[in-house]
Amino acid sequence: MESQQKKKTGKGSPSGKVWLAGAGPGDASLLTLKVKKWMDEADVIIYDALISAEILSLIPDGKEWIYVGKRSGHHCVRQEEINQILLREAKAGKNVLRLKGGDPFVFGRGAEEAECLAAEGIPFEIIPGVTSALAVPAYAGIPITHRDFASSFHVITGHAKEGKKIEISYDALAKLNGTLIFLMGITAMEEICRGLIQAGMDENTPAAVLEKGTTARQRRLVSTLARLWEDAKAFQVQTPAIILVGKVCTLSEKFDWVKSLPLWGKQILTTRPRQNSSRLAGRLRELGAQVIELPSITTKPVWPNEVLGTALERIREQESEQWLVFTSPIGVQTFWKQLRMLKMDVRNVFLPHVKVAAIGSGTAKELEQFGVFADVMPQTFCAAALGEAIAGEAAPKSRIVLLRAKQGSEELLPPLKNAGLKVEDVPLYETICKLQETLKETIEKQQRQGEIDLVTFTSASTVRGFVQALPGIDTTKIRAVCIGEQTANEAKRYGMQIQISKEASVESMVLKILELAGD
Repeated sequence: MESQQKKKTGKGSPSGKVWLAGAGPGDASLLTLKVKKWMDEADVIIYDALISAEILSLIPDGKEWIYVGKRSGHHCVRQEEINQILLREAKAGKNVLRLKGGDPFVFGRGAEEAECLAAEGIPFEIIPGVTSALAVPAYAGIPITHRDFASSFHVITGHAKEGKKIEISYDALAKLNGTLIFLMGITAMEEICRGLIQAGMDENTPAAVLEKGTTARQRRLVSTLARLWEDAKAFQVQTPAIILVGKVCTLSEKFDWVKSLPLWGKQILTTRPRQNSSRLAGRLRELGAQVIELPSITTKPVWPNEVLGTALERIREQESEQWLVFTSPIGVQTFWKQLRMLKMDVRNVFLPHVKVAAIGSGTAKELEQFGVFADVMPQTFCAAALGEAIAGEAAPKSRIVLLRAKQGSEELLPPLKNAGLKVEDVPLYETICKLQETLKETIEKQQRQGEIDLVTFTSASTVRGFVQALPGIDTTKIRAVCIGEQTANEAKRYGMQIQISKEASVESMVLKILELAGD
């Protein structure tokens, strides 16, 4: 694919390509399919400060990140420098995703970047994004057009060039029978409101400030044109925020649809391995939550896996009772992949004398996807209970093959060994903890500010991965939703506030989160 994107520059050397893309106003669900495709496939991602942690957490491992926004303790990268970074990376033969908040051509300076690329003969594409001018009012219950109130809308920048005053034709705007949308206008709010009133607009015209729209920290202030800037001071409005002026603002309470979502206003951090995170994150987003999919742990297959090959060969050699034990959905998936890589026929593995055990319903369901139904699954979904369940069912001196992570729970072993069973521990994968620096800083800051409501953990390794990946976080302030006692005990070691789902399943975790949200 990459080779297909290469093109000759004016100097005759091969170049990469640049995608100037809009990431929307913050809610990851508003990402377009094309943006997500190039988040997955680009070599380099160059991004702004307005890209939410939720969106950043979706970037796959192995990408080069280049931050060009403005953040506390960091200088603001000037536009000329950003242009040069784009040229440098593309001329190095890389596919570059330039990720901007909102839409790149709606006051996003995307045109300046496109102009620079075109001048140098660098191939590029524009990927439109959902602009905050449309999305933020919609999430606040404000339709920017309505046949009874506004037949047009007008988007105006409230931000002036450095060293200059904003240039807005208030006389023209005051005569329009439409909704006025000011982006980047918070610092100039008083000037904007006074300018419209002086131009003849009724001072009682409804007006609104919409802060951090489409995110879990979204806030709305509805006032009048005459009172808006004073009310905004008392409201302590923070950026990013937009200003709306028009009769449609009065509809905000009537159309406040986000309040019906049971998890709206909650930001939840999930710590499942990236391979398994999407289902839980998807369910939480459906219910209104903003979800940061923290890849505090990723899994790496153990390959080549001679231990697995030898263990499976023994199944045919020994006709006495044998057990294959699975302790996670990832383990099931990895097992089947490695079975294919070993070119081993499944008919030589799941023989009549072979029984199967699963630690919980999630693992059992994953097995069922491959046509295998567990003979044993404990009522309590944890390692110790699994060991006890197998010990209670297995014939004396049965061979037990544990198919699991390289650092598996020690609690599984004592019940098996006490029952006199022969145990073989076969590592299928290992867990790796890592987190990109910008994302780490953002999450640690949000946690300090109380903006992360819950953190989910599905294993003891995800707890350890979370703590290792975020060394600056205060774990005693973490409200944790855990699967099983083993996971909860690991979280308790770090002083976390613990809640345990009834079952080891995604749906059970969702039910527990809904319960906590209702408290």
